[in-house]
Amino acid sequence: MHPQLTDSELTYFLKESDKKAFEEIYNRYWYKLFCVAYHETGSREDAEELVHDLFESLWNKRQQTTIQHLSSYLVVSIKHLSTNYIKSKITQRRYQEYLILHELHQAELTDETVQFSDLSKAVEEVMKKLPEKTCEVFKLSRFENQPVKSIARQLNLSEKAVEYHITKSLKVLQEQLRIYQN
Repeated sequence: MHPQLTDSELTYFLKESDKKAFEEIYNRYWYKLFCVAYHETGSREDAEELVHDLFESLWNKRQQTTIQHLSSYLVVSIKHLSTNYIKSKITQRRYQEYLILHELHQAELTDETVQFSDLSKAVEEVMKKLPEKTCEVFKLSRFENQPVKSIARQLNLSEKAVEYHITKSLKVLQEQLRIYQN
């Protein structure tokens, strides 16, 4: 170990791949860096992992990195790692929220489509049970949006008869489709 060496000397020996210098830097700064990371993240596990990542990077880049002030370099580095970690967590959380909301929306649309499809089939079944003329009047009125006068002229019926057929079909539909009402 090199407890008597200064930070500048430790940095020099680190660059020369001296493992004892690296161990001394680790022992000297681990707790301080852990405290900074813990303060930033609020999580013991995350702080430990970030400090580990910093020391791993320090060792792997020891020959490319020029360090003037070891303590400042390490503190700024751990703050930078912590900030990036928090940003990635926020982005990840937002993405997960988006996915959840998207899935809920898709499920809602699917559910509405299924309900509409079921309702459409039920309406078709009820329409088959109606008398032919009543069914025809209802389709012209509700599906083709034709006014009573136009239907009466087209089918050679009185307006009262058209209204009777519409009322009759609506009443039957209401009774038969009660299970679809909220």
